[in-house]
Amino acid sequence: MIAPAREAGAGPARELAISDPCSRFLVPRTAGWNEIIKSMRTELTYAGIAGIETELLAVLAADTQTAKGPDAKPEPALLTADDAVKAAAAAVISSGEFKAGANETVLLHAPAGLAAKRLLIVGLGKQSKATVHGVRNAAGTAVRFTKPRGIRELVFALPAAHELPAAPSARAAVEGAIVGDFDPDTYRSDRKDQSVQSFTVAAIQDVDKPFVESAFAEGGVIGESQNFARALVNEPGNKLTPTILGQRAAAMAAEVGLNAEVHSTEKLHELKMGAFWSVSQGSEEPPALIVLRYEPEGVTDGPVLGLVGKGITFDTGGISIKPADKMELMKYDMAGGAAMLGAMRAIALLKPRVRVIGIVCAAENMPDGKAYKPGDVETAMSGKTIEVINTDAEGRLVLADGLCYAKQLGATHLIDAATLTGACVVALGTTNAGAFSNDEDTYAKFDGVLATSGEKFWRLPLGEEYAEQIKSDIGDIKNTGGRHGGAITAAEFLKVFAEETPWIHLDIAGLAWIEDSKPYIAKGPSGVAVRSILEWVRSYVQ
Repeated sequence: MIAPAREAGAGPARELAISDPCSRFLVPRTAGWNEIIKSMRTELTYAGIAGIETELLAVLAADTQTAKGPDAKPEPALLTADDAVKAAAAAVISSGEFKAGANETVLLHAPAGLAAKRLLIVGLGKQSKATVHGVRNAAGTAVRFTKPRGIRELVFALPAAHELPAAPSARAAVEGAIVGDFDPDTYRSDRKDQSVQSFTVAAIQDVDKPFVESAFAEGGVIGESQNFARALVNEPGNKLTPTILGQRAAAMAAEVGLNAEVHSTEKLHELKMGAFWSVSQGSEEPPALIVLRYEPEGVTDGPVLGLVGKGITFDTGGISIKPADKMELMKYDMAGGAAMLGAMRAIALLKPRVRVIGIVCAAENMPDGKAYKPGDVETAMSGKTIEVINTDAEGRLVLADGLCYAKQLGATHLIDAATLTGACVVALGTTNAGAFSNDEDTYAKFDGVLATSGEKFWRLPLGEEYAEQIKSDIGDIKNTGGRHGGAITAAEFLKVFAEETPWIHLDIAGLAWIEDSKPYIAKGPSGVAVRSILEWVRSYVQ
């Protein structure tokens, strides 16, 4: 057992306001739960797009110009074989006003020869560089274009199969549309429901329909799972405490068929999770250790994949308190945990034949009289001692015990995700998230799935020189190695607890929160890593 938070003579040992409120329970669906993952109706059709009656028909265009130089002008072209659509758009395409830049739009009312009331043309950029990920963004752009205009249904035409593959494009379009429909204005008293009610993907007849239909269905699951993660990250700290996060996770698990356990303080003491407990001890809110298991029927051997997420529902920095500016965004410090929950939801629904354990270590990092302090030495579950240099380097402490527990539960391969370091944002900006690994084969699998997920991760190095920076004089390791190489030394810290188990660490601090809206996604939580973690898991299916 871990000693009480207060020393003898300093007042009573800490008692929680409620005794282990989330220890081993399953929560039924709560009132309003569907609002978290509420989504538009999605349909697939092979009908000719010119004859589809709809409020809005969206088609794609690309810049076909191959010449280079200052005199080269864009040459936009519609990515459709439908002559009626081409005729309706001919004037604007030839005018030079629309250049088919990525996510550029132009709207035509009452397009001649079409049953649709409006025709929206969405650009993909250079045709030579067009990908299905551009289709994902274009679908999101189409949805976000319609929302403020009171348009509640749209048909999105896929490009011809010789231009982009039909099945991945169908999946990407549905993902992009569902993600594009999400807005963060949950608590506005004057909130108006601008959700798109119906999104139809129009595919051409000459495709392998079973593959397209399967991909289309997958896209719906993945988009909703990404939005599930985003909805959690969007919640304020007073509305999503560790206990409530545990309740939301357990309710989701019950809905999709995962096994769930949610523990609190007593279990942390039982497991000797001194690193995790130290972070939570300064808050009146008890911690939550969330464990989800996916065990496909008949699968009894092969790898067991451990997904570990940082779930700091609010981070003040503790005694090493953060500046007040932008501290309100620290509700997003549980985005790694949300990504794991979103991925577990998608895994449960898509049913890959590989065993998976999901663990989220949820806590608040607060600076009261019971909080851990710089200079403290904490003992992790593994027995390693940690000298606390900075209490704002708390995420690696909860992950240390989460990684150890995942191994104890049988995980043979590990992946963790966390909004871990500002240093990673300094290094990579907001274009790529950081990735680290102690095993080449394991990382190769992850790197290989990025072409499918469309998310951007950049691998950063590890090495003994960096590990030297976190060696402690009083204990085994320090929880920070200083300013230089901060993202790398944080990963080296986690590597100590992964030990010899193949492991990947994702530092998503720069991508988990979008500061400014983009044409295809609202500002706020992004749901980054859900798609990549899912695809990494699927890469282990025999």
